Amino acid sequence: MPISVPDAVREQAIAGEKKTDELRMPLAYGINTLFGGAYVGVAVVLMFAAAGPLEAAQSPFSKLAQGLLFGIALTLVVFAGAELSTGNMMVSVMGLFDRLRGPGIGGVAAIIAVSFVGNLVGAIVFSLLVHGSGVLELVSAPGSPPPGAAMLESVATKKVTEGVDTMLLRGILCNMLVTLGVWMAARTRSDAAKLLLLLWVLLAFIATGFDHVVANMTIMTLGLLAGVPAVTVASFAWNLLWVGLGNLIGGAVIGAAYGYLGRAHTDDAPRDDAGTAGASDDAARPVAQA
Repeated sequence: MPISVPDAVREQAIAGEKKTDELRMPLAYGINTLFGGAYVGVAVVLMFAAAGPLEAAQSPFSKLAQGLLFGIALTLVVFAGAELSTGNMMVSVMGLFDRLRGPGIGGVAAIIAVSFVGNLVGAIVFSLLVHGSGVLELVSAPGSPPPGAAMLESVATKKVTEGVDTMLLRGILCNMLVTLGVWMAARTRSDAAKLLLLLWVLLAFIATGFDHVVANMTIMTLGLLAGVPAVTVASFAWNLLWVGLGNLIGGAVIGAAYGYLGRAHTDDAPRDDAGTAGASDDAARPVAQA
């Protein structure tokens, strides 16, 4: 049985408030954001290395394989623990709808900005290590081009040559899917259910070709390091701007929609003599801070 929408929103508001507290410990929070960028980078490299041969063979199952492989991204973020700016775009906005808790508008901006920068640094550092290791330069057959590197060049080139409207819309749709996965995972206590839900949404966004700004951080950095002609610092920044804005809109839409629904359900709940919602709303009362 899923956790109720009001209870799940309340938990996300507490999480958002906690994130603002963690910003006061910049080293610890910064490490978590670095991990977030690197963990998504692991999924990107796995996708290129394992699905590259399928892409080179023009297999009809290439997109499906890419989507299945990319599931490791949120698995690492959620179960190992890390901060991902795209998830924060939902969680922090949702927290604004809780009357007693939540990060506040300034806190929302700080959480998203700091986690975005940290994810970028983590993705760049991870990409430098991957490039130095040469794993994407491995060939699958003598005399053939490295399939991982070929797929990287193809994907990176397509991403930096997209129009603004394409980047924006694909970014919106991507993070609506990703944050739906985060939201659904937040509504269950079962680790197995969380894992399955996260895998499904990542399969959907990768197989359909939507754009995730943190994934693009690794793709573009690897493209720069590999000397992909279309990838420049300017095209990298342009892509991050519009895909990031799209991700922000998509995450905010999901966060605001379910935040409103959670608040509306709480407002409609029966009130006791003290004027608070019934016994099930005990968790909504302020929690003493350490």
